[in-house]
Amino acid sequence: MRVVAAVLLLVSVLHAGVWGGLRDKEPAPDFKGLLPSLSYTPFEPGHVVDLNVDPDKIRADMKKLSTLTRAIRSYSATEGNELVPPIAAEFGLKVTVGAWIDKDEDRNEREIKAAIELARKNSNVIGIVVGNEVIFRGEQKVEDLIGKIKKVKGSVRVPVTTGEIWNIWRDFPDLASSVDFIAAHVLPYWENFRSDQAVDQAVDRYNLLRNQFPGKRIVIAEFGWPSAGYNLRNADPGPFQQALTLRNFVTRAEALGVDYNIVEAIDQPWKFFEGGVGPYWGILNASREPKFAWTGPVENPDYWKLMAIALLVGILLSLPILRIQKATAKQAFLLSATANGVGAWAATVFAFWNSHYFVFGSAFALTLGMILLVPLVLIAMARIDEIAAVAFGRPPQRLLIKGKPVANVPENYYPKVSIHIPAYFEPVDMLKQTLDALSRLNYPNYECVVIINNTPDPAFWQPIQDHCRALGERFKFINAEKVQGFKAGALRIAMDRTAADAEIIGILDADYVVEPDWLKDLVPAFADPRVGLVQAPQEHRDGDLSIMHYIMNGEYAGFFDIGMVQRNEANAIIVHGTMCLIRRAAMDMAGGWSSDTICEDSDLGLAIQELGWVTHYTNTRYGAGLLPDTYEAFKKQRHRWAYGGLQIVKKHWRRFLPGASRLTPDQKREYGLGWLNWLGAESLGVVVALLNLVWVPIVAFADIAIPDKILTLPIIGAFIVSLAHFLSMYRARVAIKPGQMLGAMIAAMSVQWTVSRAVAQGLITEHIAFARTSKGGLSRMSIEFQAFWEAVIGALLLIGAGVLVASNSFRQITEIYIFAGVLVLQSLPFLAAVAIAILELSRINSFQFWRDSAIRTAELIGLRPVALPPVGAPQAVPSEVRRETN
Repeated sequence: MRVVAAVLLLVSVLHAGVWGGLRDKEPAPDFKGLLPSLSYTPFEPGHVVDLNVDPDKIRADMKKLSTLTRAIRSYSATEGNELVPPIAAEFGLKVTVGAWIDKDEDRNEREIKAAIELARKNSNVIGIVVGNEVIFRGEQKVEDLIGKIKKVKGSVRVPVTTGEIWNIWRDFPDLASSVDFIAAHVLPYWENFRSDQAVDQAVDRYNLLRNQFPGKRIVIAEFGWPSAGYNLRNADPGPFQQALTLRNFVTRAEALGVDYNIVEAIDQPWKFFEGGVGPYWGILNASREPKFAWTGPVENPDYWKLMAIALLVGILLSLPILRIQKATAKQAFLLSATANGVGAWAATVFAFWNSHYFVFGSAFALTLGMILLVPLVLIAMARIDEIAAVAFGRPPQRLLIKGKPVANVPENYYPKVSIHIPAYFEPVDMLKQTLDALSRLNYPNYECVVIINNTPDPAFWQPIQDHCRALGERFKFINAEKVQGFKAGALRIAMDRTAADAEIIGILDADYVVEPDWLKDLVPAFADPRVGLVQAPQEHRDGDLSIMHYIMNGEYAGFFDIGMVQRNEANAIIVHGTMCLIRRAAMDMAGGWSSDTICEDSDLGLAIQELGWVTHYTNTRYGAGLLPDTYEAFKKQRHRWAYGGLQIVKKHWRRFLPGASRLTPDQKREYGLGWLNWLGAESLGVVVALLNLVWVPIVAFADIAIPDKILTLPIIGAFIVSLAHFLSMYRARVAIKPGQMLGAMIAAMSVQWTVSRAVAQGLITEHIAFARTSKGGLSRMSIEFQAFWEAVIGALLLIGAGVLVASNSFRQITEIYIFAGVLVLQSLPFLAAVAIAILELSRINSFQFWRDSAIRTAELIGLRPVALPPVGAPQAVPSEVRRETN
């Protein structure tokens, strides 16, 4: 405990050190005077024309701004802007009045009239700007705008101009000739300059205009840098960039004697449509608080608060590590580092929320994203927990190991075992193999109850009945028709025919060939009266049937060699309905086989654990069955497991409440994380992928609500964790070759859509029919393509990624490229299903194809002589060759 506590403290100290080392503190020139001018508008979020403009709010703004600037530039003379000059005069502020010009000539007349009136009535008006970037927007012709400027000049005694981007002045010298001074907008962000290039670019544009128009007064009427938003190619918005750029610009401009106006005074959250950066050009935030200091080093004043949040969350998430029994130092270090990493992410999310403005849509998107990300982060943490336990924790302590004797077993302990084999339209030869293997068990006291249910065709049951008679009195045969409750119903009938003195019930699928030592090795565990259940893993003997079956077998092995071994340490194994031994008393206490779920085995196992019985697991293979015949059967089996799993969640969740059962906290944790890790992860993956698909046109064409990195990077991180978890766990625990491991990973990913559909179906329905998994070669491949919807969704995700990249070719916004990358990653599970469905239909699915290909290749390159028919051997002529299809 002390070592673990020391490790947690060390990680927290290191985490604090990282925050301290990453603290950004940049020197910048001090500015202690007043700015010559700031852009200002009284509009509020949700502004409606002529409404919601509060004179008291403007007065408070002017009071605040009077400590920062000598003048104000407005952009309109109506809609509340007419209040600005007289209120500004109360605080000694000058005003450059703007007249908003667009295509609406009636409004233009009102604006011009209002601007003239303001200039005449307010002595603090020092200029009028007729129109703002009107030529750039293409809303007025140059000659028409010149006419309006001349009209205003003839009506007032203050200088008159128009506001345009610097290149408009360069390209239209007649416009420059018509104004009293050139009001040039120089906004390096929109021209893709980096923040450290912005000042040089502004000065260069100023000198260009001064050289082109000698003797003309040049004013940089707009210069600024956004404190948040998205990059535009090389342009990098941010709070540090804004502070450094503005302080450097102001210092340079003052030294060169440049007249300038900073855009803008106060953040305008309603400008969300301006490429993501629109709301963030102010030197004050929307709460009228300074976003940076004009003197001293540039730094984040809230940095230490964020650090405290990160450390606090990291420490809180690390506390459960103290409950791990005999945790190693390396294990505690990895888990604590993960917890602190999540703490850092939480602090980043808080900083984002605190420094950004949200309209309803963006707030909804962020909230929904966080709701989906929290379980995703928990899943990633659970997987790292398993990595830490396997890689750095102590070896499994509760695993039943072949050859290791069970303690305190009485001499000649051979309680009677009744082995139940339910069967439904099973291949006769396959079932005979199962029964023959049972007849060879090296155990003196057992019986076998074979129950064939709902199988009226005598071809399936008559040979089995005869075979049971031939095997002897140990083998009981039942042919039950019209059985209700599927497999559970059949097993209930088997219980009724079970020997009265049977203490242990064995469950075996009809395709399983068991090893002779199955009962001899595992039954001794029941000498402990607390033990209610012992489970052995599934194994398959037809993995060499095809490439598809080969990778399926590898995928199954992962669960039994990784997840089950770890769950066994917490006495929280999942019962699967074969190779399972259950104490009869425990089964009776739990109520026996129930038909209200289609995973009756897992349901019963959990019920037994809820009563406080001890369970055991061995990863030794004591039997081997058959894999699903087809990919369709593989997916149907996974659908049944997922649907049944959700049924179990709905049935048992109340038993997880405090005092509702004898489940330990560790058991509740294993089950909860297990359900979240499987049902939740697959469903979340599909939900997030579909939501992202919906979001693609909004990002690509509406140019709003681009997912921020706090939403997209965790998805990439979770994928990396899942990949690392799979590879590291398989290498550590599953004895398969790298090629099979890669195939197993593809097979595991391929059922994401299947599992998510089962979960969705389970949420809206209470029960579906039990679907038998086709094995033994009786079923044939469906003529339907088995990954149609996966192909559609996978293709749409790839197309969406392509659309995002293509639409982003000019702006090159980093967040959009990351979003596109997320779509590509999210397409992989869907494409994995497509790949397996295609593989199943292809010749390359056959091992013989690869053997033949290797032989042909060796013959072609001369490593193997070409086999020729012997001289004189009869040769078939084409007419004698019969097609196999005939």
